[in-house]
Amino acid sequence: MNEIMWAIGRAGGIVSLGLFTVVLVLGIVSRSGRTFVGLPRFSVALVHRSTSLTALVFLVLHVGTLMLDPHAKLALQDAVVPFIAGWNPFWVGLGTVAFDLVLALTVTGLLRQRLGQRAFRLIHWSAYAMWPIGFAHALGSGTNAGDLLFQAYAWACAGAAVSAVLWRLSAGFAETSAARLGRV
Repeated sequence: MNEIMWAIGRAGGIVSLGLFTVVLVLGIVSRSGRTFVGLPRFSVALVHRSTSLTALVFLVLHVGTLMLDPHAKLALQDAVVPFIAGWNPFWVGLGTVAFDLVLALTVTGLLRQRLGQRAFRLIHWSAYAMWPIGFAHALGSGTNAGDLLFQAYAWACAGAAVSAVLWRLSAGFAETSAARLGRV
């Protein structure tokens, strides 16, 4: 049973990395006002939200199974308070910071209408911090970190995330967004 929990915990983390990469890319595409793979903008936003919730499920599976695994010895406080874990506190702490940011993003996403657009966007900018922190956690504390297949997967996720962020920061993105809003 212990090995099953460990395997599910690892798999949950690996799937979370991929899903949060997709969430980041879709969030950027949605903000651009462009269609994506033939989907209209509102559909991209719906897929972004659905993928976000799916990623959250896998993240909770990752954390929850590692809390149940006697080998990982992850306690509840280790999952919410950064850098106090008994094993590998720095790298686990990065995962805790990313987890806390995901919780903040989820709560603000669910309360978007009550918070207002400005507060929602301000908090949502933390997604740009959450992703690299979670990525560093995966490379630093993941038991698959040395595996060539995992490295290829993780760096492909990094390539997609960095490409999307660079596009978001580019003049072409700003021009497209401004034109969509009728400012050009």
